[in-house]
Amino acid sequence: MTRVKRGAVARNRRRRILKLTKGFQGSHSTLFRTANQQAMKALKYSYVDRRKRKIAFRQLWIRRINASSRMYGLNYSQLIYGLKKAKIDLNRKVLAQLAILDPDSFKKIIELAISKKV
Repeated sequence: MTRVKRGAVARNRRRRILKLTKGFQGSHSTLFRTANQQAMKALKYSYVDRRKRKIAFRQLWIRRINASSRMYGLNYSQLIYGLKKAKIDLNRKVLAQLAILDPDSFKKIIELAISKKV
């Protein structure tokens, strides 16, 4: 059987991995074997954390809405319940932005939720 030399293919593969790990500390960016392990780990974490980011932002929006609605004597769950009764379909991101950027319209939304809650 003939001998297969993988010079260019192997070098390109290693170069691609080392390019991914550029900026990692110590041998994680220079030695191929450790760089390969760290690249796989980094790609796994980036996949998982793309999902975690969505959870973290939703938690942040809920905290902001809760803090803003408590200033008007309503907690978060009562506000959401009132909005559902009033058939106001605003997502949490928009509600959080309204609470920060436009408090007047947020106050009107709160008043609608209070009127429908009872």
